[in-house]
Amino acid sequence: MKKVTLTLALAAMFPSLSYADFTLYGKGNVSLHHADEQLNGDKVELVSNSSRIGVKGSEVINEGLTAVYQFEYQTEVDDGSNASGTFSQRNIFIGLEGQFGRVIGGLFDTPLKVVQEKVDLFNDLVGDITQVLNGDIRAKNIVQYSAPKSLGNFGASVAYVTQEADGADDGVSASVTYTNDSFYAGVALDQDVIPGVDSQRLAARYTLASVQLGALYERYDNGTIDEDGVIVSALWSLNKSWGLKAQYGESDIKAPGSSTASLGADYKLSKNVTLFSYFTQVENDTTRDDQYLGVGLDVKF
Repeated sequence: MKKVTLTLALAAMFPSLSYADFTLYGKGNVSLHHADEQLNGDKVELVSNSSRIGVKGSEVINEGLTAVYQFEYQTEVDDGSNASGTFSQRNIFIGLEGQFGRVIGGLFDTPLKVVQEKVDLFNDLVGDITQVLNGDIRAKNIVQYSAPKSLGNFGASVAYVTQEADGADDGVSASVTYTNDSFYAGVALDQDVIPGVDSQRLAARYTLASVQLGALYERYDNGTIDEDGVIVSALWSLNKSWGLKAQYGESDIKAPGSSTASLGADYKLSKNVTLFSYFTQVENDTTRDDQYLGVGLDVKF
């Protein structure tokens, strides 16, 4: 992330306005892979993997109260367009923060989605846990309270999602987490965030020396489908530059007999630039027996 101070330049152009420092951040993540898909055959694809740009910051109101904001947009580096146009909204909110905690409102990831933390080692790639699980929701019209940092290693969030419709059941998402230098654990639930759907997640990550192990369990019930699924992952940091990773997941939530397996290698060129490679297989009992072999570049700023 890049700290950008525009006070002098902006003040010269717009002297009637005052400005605070803010953070401009984002990433470009693009991969080239060969896809062998049961329904679509063989093809080579250049894929933009949730590349994004955002602005976030804060404005101190008084000693105990701060206004916070974030505006984040996804852009497609490969072809410059998507169903929503050149940019589409990701996590966007405004709110207030103080010793009481943080209250924000907007469009952003639910506590249940966030509880996955770093367990998903192939996040945003074709091996993402969304291939087999259904709980990754970025909710609209969501208001969230997060407990203050004074809780130390513990964290808690509860969110209210209004459906903005007469007679509709509004949604609730909540999580409780514990984190220290080597261990993370979290539990979360969604109720009617998507109308008629209840989900629960348990996630854990443990780091021992150069090895990180992770696991995630999800239960999903929409009144018709009542299933569960699991993801396990492992990361071996060979040195400061090289990392090897593996991940496996299975469930019947999205389709009967769904599974995803991925192997990957990362090489850090610098703190913010990483070359990566991956092999992913995604299967189910009906429509998928797909393999992907790719290389890519991730540039953060």
